[in-house]
Amino acid sequence: MSEPKPPTPTPGDTYKGWLFKWTNYIKGYQRRWFVLSNGLLSYYRTQAEMGHTCRGTINLATANIAVEDSCNFVISNGGAQTYHLKASSEVERQRWITALELAKAKAVRMQAESDDSGDDCPAVPPTSGQGGGCRNLEIQSTLRTLGSKVEDLNTCNDLIVKHGSALQRSLSELEGIRVGADMGEKMRQVTERATLFRITSNAMINACRDFLSLAQNHGKRWQKALQVERDQRIRLEETLEQLAKQHNHLERAFRGATVLPSSFSNPTLGSKGGVPGKGDASDEDDDNEFFDAMEDPAEFITVPADPKYHRRSGSNNSGISSEIGMDDQSVNFDELSLASNPESPQPLELEPVRQRRTRIPDKPNYYLNLWSIMKNCIGKELSKIPMPVNFNEPLSMLQRLSEDLEYYELLDKAAKCQSSLEQMCYVAAFTVSSYSTTVHRTGKPFNPLLGETFELDRLRDCGYRSLCEQVSHHPPAAAHHAVSEKGWTLRQEITLASKFRGKYLSIMPLGSIQCLFDKSNNHYSWKKVTTTVHNIIVGKLWIDQSGEIDVVNHKTGDRCHLKFAPYSYFSRDVPRKVTGVVTDKDGKAHYVLSGTWDEKMEFSRVMQSSKGENGTEGKQRTVYQTLKAKEIWRKNPLPEGAENMYFFSSLALTLNDPEEGVAPTDSRRRPDQRLMEDGRWDEANAEKQRLEEKQRTVRREREREAVKASSPEEAVTEDSINDSPLKTDAVETGTEANEVSDESTHPDNYQAMWFEKLDDPVSGETLHVYKGGYWEAKDQGSWDVCPDIF
Repeated sequence: MSEPKPPTPTPGDTYKGWLFKWTNYIKGYQRRWFVLSNGLLSYYRTQAEMGHTCRGTINLATANIAVEDSCNFVISNGGAQTYHLKASSEVERQRWITALELAKAKAVRMQAESDDSGDDCPAVPPTSGQGGGCRNLEIQSTLRTLGSKVEDLNTCNDLIVKHGSALQRSLSELEGIRVGADMGEKMRQVTERATLFRITSNAMINACRDFLSLAQNHGKRWQKALQVERDQRIRLEETLEQLAKQHNHLERAFRGATVLPSSFSNPTLGSKGGVPGKGDASDEDDDNEFFDAMEDPAEFITVPADPKYHRRSGSNNSGISSEIGMDDQSVNFDELSLASNPESPQPLELEPVRQRRTRIPDKPNYYLNLWSIMKNCIGKELSKIPMPVNFNEPLSMLQRLSEDLEYYELLDKAAKCQSSLEQMCYVAAFTVSSYSTTVHRTGKPFNPLLGETFELDRLRDCGYRSLCEQVSHHPPAAAHHAVSEKGWTLRQEITLASKFRGKYLSIMPLGSIQCLFDKSNNHYSWKKVTTTVHNIIVGKLWIDQSGEIDVVNHKTGDRCHLKFAPYSYFSRDVPRKVTGVVTDKDGKAHYVLSGTWDEKMEFSRVMQSSKGENGTEGKQRTVYQTLKAKEIWRKNPLPEGAENMYFFSSLALTLNDPEEGVAPTDSRRRPDQRLMEDGRWDEANAEKQRLEEKQRTVRREREREAVKASSPEEAVTEDSINDSPLKTDAVETGTEANEVSDESTHPDNYQAMWFEKLDDPVSGETLHVYKGGYWEAKDQGSWDVCPDIF
């Protein structure tokens, strides 16, 4: 704390320094950076926050300043805000008290003057032609008022000096008269008071002089602001001219590159052809805006970039706006070129897109004591806890896995990106979007039976289709494969590990997710974060996501580090906050992402980065200078009445909709899940128990065949099977199928139907990959290979 002590400020000066502010009974007094300026006292955690995050501000015009002891003082504005502050010494406290009192007096005076001059400008908003004149008249009137007040104060000052000098002379003469000891003492006291009067008068003179200087400085500042506005207008006119030239150039390029058939000659489609250029221009309109990209996270800080990074020539297509604009152009050009190609297949008639359901039966109001079931299961795997359907939702885990594709448009946009770093932003946003459906979904999905599948065919209306299969039951694992006509493939294998801790339930997804793009051959991989369900025993259930994700591009070495901040009652951060930084193979940051996993994500381009001061944990944080952020993803609103339909999204409502032609093993054909959706929960529980017992029987038969194949000479009797650890005597209503055996000693001896286990040479991971044949079997209606699991 070897900081120089600043002198006592005069009115109008900005006063800064460290003070200790009372926060709460846990943390006590905390060191904060305070700034006093223009009658406002603001504070920040660090000096670096002054550019973007103010922690609190109090207006001194209505505030009361009270001194408690030698170092402590209180500032309050009538109850709404109260700051209990402590200085490092009594001298420092007195400096702050003096500065605050002067600033308060000035703020009160300025407020009174603004109230008196409130009618100078007419209340009716002026037209655009009159606004500048009214503004100039207001400035001139203010300057004249300030000048006249200063002249009055100078006149008063002359009188004070004249009368004060005469008073002091008279008192000096009286002091020379020796009438008595008491008389001399009284004269000395009067002389001291007269001296104080003169000092006060001089202080008023200095204050008036500074007041005049401040008014003159404001006048110069207004002139500079006016000049800046003029320069800004000139730059905008030049930019508009450049955009007009680009627009004309794109129109000429469009007309020269595309030969339109006669059906495209109508003016409506012709005007639509100019949309790409127009979209690019609208993105460029934001070039001169600077902003704070995101709040201050633990690892880094973002501040507005220097304006020099926003100046681009008319032919420069780099940057976020230009890249997105060019991508949109390429898409429109490709579609029009395809339409004009005589060799492209033209359907004779369009098949209407299927109308999917928008509602399911409302959830019945069944009461069940969760603690009576969970109290004996603390510390166990979730898969070994007997769960009735009362805690389920009418979807299987395979269908929940397919919900990751709700925001498939992010991957469609990523497939069109020319820059791998920008593509990484869309992939990272896609990883975050998969958690948005979980914010209110406290129900447990059905555990899939071994061999159960689920297809999601949206090829006609969305351009993609996916297939999930339960490929293992001990440990439970599901494989997922999705392919899109837009040039991307998504594949994942997820295994869930879960622990019940009494008050909360932790679900740790294991396994890898991979995304491949055909055009660029970029290969991305990442893993999921931990999901925690709170208030298992008492209170309302709520879900939180926490942990870190590293999205890696194995081809280029690009990386995006995402951090899901866990919810904390004492944290001032936004709940469900997600931050991320996209870096290249050399570790240089190019984009910053920020937002929440339940609402939206934004990304902004990094222009400069530098090391800032140490954080609370002693780590040196990085300061990023960024351009304006752009929204990259926003959650779709829930359908009306979602609270009565398990908080399902619009996509989730359609997942269990019956469809013709799906495989016999599809989750839509699962009877217990269908009964639960219809509200017949008692029958669903009985059917669930029947399916699980059937699966145990099939598993014992498969183990028996495996033993015969490995040891033909060994006799396997029914008693040996019954005595094996695979046999369970406690078959409770609603018991999960995978609570039966010890997965470490009796792994599944099962070969998946549509997936095969392979080693990925790019990521070095082993996972189940789609081997083909499902969609061909569906087209032929041949499901002979499917087992009878329902």
